[in-house]
Amino acid sequence: MASDMRAHPWMANSAPGVIDEMLAAIGAASVKEVFEQIPEDHFRKTPLDLPPALTSEMELRRDLVSKLKKNLSCEDNLSFLGAGVWQHHVPAVVDEIVGRTEFATNVWGSYQSDHGRNQTWFEFSSQLGALLNLDVVQLPVYSWGCAIGHAMRMAARITGRSKVLVPAFSDPERLSVIRTYCQPMEMQTRIEVVEVAADPTSGRLDLGDLADKLGEDVAAVYFENPAYLGTIETGAAEIAKMARAAGVETVVGVDPLSLGVMTAPGDYGADIVTGPVQPLGVHMHCGGGAGGFIASRDEERYVRAYNGFLVSVVETREPGQLGFGLACPHQNSYGMRENGNDWTGNSTYLWAIAGAVYMSLLGPEGFRELGQLIVSRARYAAKLLGEVPGVRIVWPDTTFKEFVVNFDDTGKTVAEVNDALRARGIFGGKDLSGEGLGLGQSALYCVTEVHTANDIRRLADTMKEILA
Repeated sequence: MASDMRAHPWMANSAPGVIDEMLAAIGAASVKEVFEQIPEDHFRKTPLDLPPALTSEMELRRDLVSKLKKNLSCEDNLSFLGAGVWQHHVPAVVDEIVGRTEFATNVWGSYQSDHGRNQTWFEFSSQLGALLNLDVVQLPVYSWGCAIGHAMRMAARITGRSKVLVPAFSDPERLSVIRTYCQPMEMQTRIEVVEVAADPTSGRLDLGDLADKLGEDVAAVYFENPAYLGTIETGAAEIAKMARAAGVETVVGVDPLSLGVMTAPGDYGADIVTGPVQPLGVHMHCGGGAGGFIASRDEERYVRAYNGFLVSVVETREPGQLGFGLACPHQNSYGMRENGNDWTGNSTYLWAIAGAVYMSLLGPEGFRELGQLIVSRARYAAKLLGEVPGVRIVWPDTTFKEFVVNFDDTGKTVAEVNDALRARGIFGGKDLSGEGLGLGQSALYCVTEVHTANDIRRLADTMKEILA
């Protein structure tokens, strides 16, 4: 009994007597009384089968390190995974600057404790706006999926409509987040999510099906360019024209690194643009380097619909000096709590600083060179893989950095191929066979600037070996 009363080494509130003190402070007779609003059938009936607590920091560290060593990293293995978190080169100076105390420890605070943070955020928004050819860029939200969800709700607020159209060939993870933001159909403020069919010959939106589904109840049509499966939406301007004729907002998702070689979404009629910030100088962090931006034209109906922080600039009394601060802060959840446009948080703002540094290092010419390099290496990889017996590239020569590889004619599943590759130090593409896309045994492969010609030849040669 005495051992049960001993404090857990890593939980301060587990010390004997602490729970009684807390209950006395709030006037509750027991812990059960505190949680009485939770239905009885929601409680676990059997205790968790947990290992004994490690009582020393030395033991804990050894146990944790031994578990972490079981991970296989993209530093020690050749990786062709993408689909939302991509392996790109992060210049050392990006890490140096985001690690400075005035940024890393000053996530939030008063204007007096700004230390250049607001100016750096403004630089992020300005540079990204130049890439997108749009004027307003909000500070990043938690993920690209969250950014899309917020954009859908923005469109619903702007139009007063309650239906959005999305591609059938969508990333299931992002689509799940979109559906969460649009809320269950039982809720009064729900937004209906309707899928638009894909043209099986190109992977792009089926414009006939889109025309059939556009109507007076549709708030937005969403598509990605490049899309989830890597395809480039060559009919983007036509989609925006069709949407505008129906009074529908055009929401576009875009990889910012593609904008050195692809038309800016602001130039083909996008109203609201979203995308990931992770490619802009953020490490993969085991999938934790995520964040999503939202951008639009500088029109009041869009600015008033944002849910998060907009950073602006103004002249000061001192000639030549500028002040940086938040614009329209009252309309988010920090300014109006539950009456704000949407809930927002501040966990990804450090990545805006990383993005500002990264974009300033590349500049316009750097983005062009990087985009050309990625396209050429991805096309080279698709060409070599397409020459492997039994392997087929779906929609060849229509992609940016990701492309679909089909293994139906090899007699092997994607899982079997990936297991064999992993045994040889290679991470194969994301398995698409269970996503209901009708693509059979296919995988999504990603090639970026970090992959050399030798890396690509190694992949192709290894593929030939395991499929022989």
